Amino acid sequence: MFHLETKRLLWLIGITFSVILAFQYLELPYGNVLLSLFSSDKVPTSENTNKTIVNNVTIFDQENSTHELAIEKANAITGFVLEPELPQNKSQAFDESNKSFIDPGFGSTTNVSPNITTAVLSNDDNMLQSLKDNVTNAIKKESFRPSPPEAKVLVSSNVQSKSSSISNVPNQKQEFHKPVSEVTTVSEMNKLLIQSHASYRIMKPRWFSNVDQELVQARSEIENAPIVKNDPKLYGPIYHNVSMFKRSYELMEERLKVYVYKEGARPILHSPFLTGIYASEGWFMKLMEANKRFVTKNPKKAHLFYLPFSSRMLEEALYVKDSHSHKNLIQYLHDYVDLIAARHSFWNRTGGADHFLVGCHDWAPSETNLRLATCIRSLCNADVKEGFFFGKDASLPETYVRNAQNPTRDLGGNTFSKKTTLAFFAGSMHGYVRPILLKHWENKDPDMKIFGKLPKSKGNSNYIQYMKSSKYCICARGYEVNSPRVVEAIFYECVPVIISDNFVPPFFEVLDWESFTVVVLEKDIPNLKNILVSIPEKRYLRLLMRVKKVQKHFLWHKNPVKYDIFHMILHSIWYNRVFSAIS
Repeated sequence: MFHLETKRLLWLIGITFSVILAFQYLELPYGNVLLSLFSSDKVPTSENTNKTIVNNVTIFDQENSTHELAIEKANAITGFVLEPELPQNKSQAFDESNKSFIDPGFGSTTNVSPNITTAVLSNDDNMLQSLKDNVTNAIKKESFRPSPPEAKVLVSSNVQSKSSSISNVPNQKQEFHKPVSEVTTVSEMNKLLIQSHASYRIMKPRWFSNVDQELVQARSEIENAPIVKNDPKLYGPIYHNVSMFKRSYELMEERLKVYVYKEGARPILHSPFLTGIYASEGWFMKLMEANKRFVTKNPKKAHLFYLPFSSRMLEEALYVKDSHSHKNLIQYLHDYVDLIAARHSFWNRTGGADHFLVGCHDWAPSETNLRLATCIRSLCNADVKEGFFFGKDASLPETYVRNAQNPTRDLGGNTFSKKTTLAFFAGSMHGYVRPILLKHWENKDPDMKIFGKLPKSKGNSNYIQYMKSSKYCICARGYEVNSPRVVEAIFYECVPVIISDNFVPPFFEVLDWESFTVVVLEKDIPNLKNILVSIPEKRYLRLLMRVKKVQKHFLWHKNPVKYDIFHMILHSIWYNRVFSAIS
């Protein structure tokens, strides 16, 4: 009997292993699951998966993957994980699967879709630091671009070390816009924004509150806004959808509550600077912190949380001259996030997705693209090819404020009959576009007043008079895509001619920039005059009239007024928050 039972047991074991092997090697359903029962310490992978080990980090690459190793290493540091394209009939939300991967820096597991290309990270601080050091050069060379069409991107909000005070929060799934072509036109940007509003949602909050339902309700009311036909305060043709904008603005006035963090030391935090080309962030900070309509002292009622730091003062206070390093500036912001996350629970509820910042310095995008990447970022340097995320980020107007006591001084321009110059530009030779502009047009044509930097004059009066007396004002990019000339042209009632490929114009969510500006591709600079003179006078007068209609949206007032620049900046942030809320 003993020998008989032994034979039966051996037969049973043999049959069991045969079934497992058949499932595994014939790629039958659940083969990996069966195998994992006998090997719980390994991550199941397909037969054609290649494995690379980098400093104790095991990275699994599909055999036909086109991702570069540098990007894979960067993924491990930042929490970006590439996922194969899901079938169209599959839900785009997280699967309630039992499969999981180890979250970098924490060692805890997070539920993810079984389709994810898995990266298993050791929970070891020395390893993490070593990995950071190894990929520093790769990260410098490889900017974080939108994912390829065949991939989705999972963005982990847990890009922290073990010592971070930020709690482990669920991973956030985001559909980034498609990779940009060499130049993304304004029309293409409109399509990307629409796609993002239809698909992008923030991570599911760790716990729900009443504000979540309020945001969902607001979105429904905006999408079903009553038709606006003749509003004396809103000129319809300058907006994408004046009805949706009006309803959204009304709801912002009625319901929006913002909590402003008190933490942080001056001069980087709570220290607004009100003049110069970076004045937008300072004016917004000053008016936001003093506002009684939107600011709440009860954070549980807040739809948004404001991080009141100045990117300009961050650079002035911490940047070491000629060091060419921003590491200490970035670390300062990371420490600030740790501070508020340790003292409050609100950052951890959404991984920072309901927090926002307003930064006008050129470096603001790169300084906020890791720990603060999940926030709504209102940025002057709004570049499609440098990480601007449609539907989450907002384009901030760069305003050159010359007089803090009277920011609207010299407002307005000459009448049409007194606009004697076809086109005007003057400025320093920053970046690569302006030298090309001067090469083709400086002292080449009496109708084209194209100069380098003008001689100094009291109150910059020469520059201002040129703008007021010109039909078109050339707004050529400098080192970055943004320029204060866009708002200056509107301020002085001169039709802006934007020459800055991939620049996302301010308040892009609601304003139709093609209705009141001329956008010229950088490659068409040699043909600039022909483009301008080909515009019929009737169309020019329409553009000029619309510039005057849109002007109120770009004016600072010591005491904010309806539809002014303060309210428009806040509206862009509110609008993106509403359209990214989870229903």
